[in-house]
Amino acid sequence: MKGFILVVIGIIAALLIVGGAVAYSFMNELGVNMNDIDSNVMNKVKDKVSNVASSESSDSSQSGGSDIISEVVKFNGQKGEGHYREVTYKDGGFRQYDTETGELIGSSYDSDQENLPSMQ
Repeated sequence: MKGFILVVIGIIAALLIVGGAVAYSFMNELGVNMNDIDSNVMNKVKDKVSNVASSESSDSSQSGGSDIISEVVKFNGQKGEGHYREVTYKDGGFRQYDTETGELIGSSYDSDQENLPSMQ
């Protein structure tokens, strides 16, 4: 019986190690490298998202609400470098934030268009 328990514990440990390695590899492929992300930058992004979410809730008649359904960090292919955080809301709209500065760089909402950086 002890041998069986040790085998089960060994299998569980192996699964945890392999799962951790796969998760680490997957995170690196997505561009989420925690060594490169400064905690201050992450705090700025969180503050910016919460500020936008709170202003969104007061403007829910235009955008349909502010419930976030996903947040994904993506490679900025248009710029050719860096990453951005895309926040998708339950009404189907989205906002994109630069991960380094926390600035709004893209949005599907009409009310945000004046706040976006110039494309020129």
